[in-house]
Amino acid sequence: MGRSADYSKQNCALAATLDIVGEPWTLLIIRDAFRGVARFEQWQDSLGMARNVLAARLKHLVAHGVFEMQVYCDRPRRHEYLLTDKGHELWPIIVHMMDWGKRNVYGDAVPSTDLIHTCGHELQPVVHCAHCQAVLQRGDVTLEVNSGALSIGQLSHRT
Repeated sequence: MGRSADYSKQNCALAATLDIVGEPWTLLIIRDAFRGVARFEQWQDSLGMARNVLAARLKHLVAHGVFEMQVYCDRPRRHEYLLTDKGHELWPIIVHMMDWGKRNVYGDAVPSTDLIHTCGHELQPVVHCAHCQAVLQRGDVTLEVNSGALSIGQLSHRT
């Protein structure tokens, strides 16, 4: 199966992230994992995607340490796919994307789910600086170029 994009020459953390989670269906697989889906057939039932595409996405996510495989049945041999710590770090991204979609795609229409915080209110996620706790606003961050940074292709060949 061919890749839809080649980020190997990019020198960018966003491109590196997209190289792992940017393929079609991948973020929905991860979303469902946060909802408790862990088995191949569960994803297939939930998403209705082709078996070969699902198998390729899961293999890719395991190879990149987002999921780990755990045997749940020996005969026939079957695996669950469990989020690793690296995979759990994607939760804020999923939450922000769901919030963005609700506000900017659904607008006044009602999406199938809402995110409700333990305080009982609908979640409105914010990003803040871990150092000073200030909520980030557009224009608060500058990009600094790091000389000698590696491209994504060079990262995958490191030992």
